Amino acid sequence: MAKKLAGTMKLQVPAGKANPSPPVGPALGQRGINIMEFCKAFNAKTQDLEVGAPCPTVITYYADKSFTMDIKTPPASYFLKKAAKLSSGAKLPGRETVGTVTVAQVKEIAEAKMKDLNANDIEAAMKIILGSASSMGIEVK
Repeated sequence: MAKKLAGTMKLQVPAGKANPSPPVGPALGQRGINIMEFCKAFNAKTQDLEVGAPCPTVITYYADKSFTMDIKTPPASYFLKKAAKLSSGAKLPGRETVGTVTVAQVKEIAEAKMKDLNANDIEAAMKIILGSASSMGIEVK
């Protein structure tokens, strides 16, 4: 028999750093999800990612207190800031340029994000990443 779905929630948790402290603990606890079980499973699944990379996670929890999680790749902005060696994007995007990335770096980011992007091929994925770069004030050379 299928499990009875209780709900879904979205969290952005740093890779390999899930712990019961806020915001993870209270968000899971109020829905009756075993916090330590989630932290152990999340940290095990994200051990191959760079520690601290923000991972958008969709958690589906059921009436019997069990859960499943779908861990997405880190946001494009994270990869772009890392490639351009920036701490933040432009204060006035479109009017100022705060950094540059190469086309090769954009292709590498597009390949890493391909499974989470709504694109049929790598060229379309690169256009999506280029749009993110321009909205952050990052120039592509």
